[in-house]
Amino acid sequence: MSPAATPLAMRVAGLSFQNPVLLAAGTAAYGRELDDVVCLESLGGLVTKAVSLEPRQGAPAPRVADFDGGMINAVGLANPGVDEVKAEHLPWLARHVANARVLVNVVGRVVEDFGDVVARLDDSAGFAAYELNVSCPNTRAGGLEFGADTAALTTVVSRARAATARPLFVKLSPTLADIGGAARAAVDAGADGITVINTIPGLVIDLATRKPALGFGSGGVSGPGLRPVGVLATWKVRRAVSVPVIGVGGVSSAEDALQYIVAGASLVAVGTAALANPRVPERIVRDLGRWCDRHNVTALADLVGTLEWPA
Repeated sequence: MSPAATPLAMRVAGLSFQNPVLLAAGTAAYGRELDDVVCLESLGGLVTKAVSLEPRQGAPAPRVADFDGGMINAVGLANPGVDEVKAEHLPWLARHVANARVLVNVVGRVVEDFGDVVARLDDSAGFAAYELNVSCPNTRAGGLEFGADTAALTTVVSRARAATARPLFVKLSPTLADIGGAARAAVDAGADGITVINTIPGLVIDLATRKPALGFGSGGVSGPGLRPVGVLATWKVRRAVSVPVIGVGGVSSAEDALQYIVAGASLVAVGTAALANPRVPERIVRDLGRWCDRHNVTALADLVGTLEWPA
């Protein structure tokens, strides 16, 4: 079923989205976990939590901590592995999610893992596209993230591209020295879109114990403070490549989403705000519709990338 054409509809990488609001990777797990509290079908889509070749136990507890600027987490990409996701979770999505587009987030320890996960999943129903998380560490390269190594990034994307005809989005880290260059390398290797950004590394200390607040030690910082970083990264990537962009980081309102859209994002994913209040993404969809009505905007897609930079 194709989403109805409305002012919020977006056509992205050959897929129709009924609106630009997604749940970011990890926010909705594999869908069913939020089925009784969120109307998934009211959203543009959702990105699943990570899927790796083998099951991953993840980082030690505690995995999440709040601070006055947002949240820090070190989940460690915990997931049941590709075989269980294919057998249990994708069939549920195929039965219960029709209008919202599902993107499967893929991770790996070495470059070959990404293509292998894609190859195992690709004959399944229940999803429309992949998001390759190249911000995770390449164990073969001593912990250097895939996105920071052009050769590794190219191999990851090209191997995944060879395994599927579905759209591929590549998720990049804000810590990259040249995020536009990384985006170009991903597109040259076969990516259909870019997701920006992932979390920023950080450390929160429990002063009572003089130990890190997280069991792993450091973690990824997300929340409102991440939004200006994500908006800037979106603008840089939009200038570097012509493929669609998914903007992520600090989105909790329609106005936040619109900043990403004007900077160049066709889709906007909600993460930390949805964890705090699962109803936030639905509210953003409603408020975007009201904003379009107030401003006589007949197609939100017309606003994508319309930022006017100072002379």
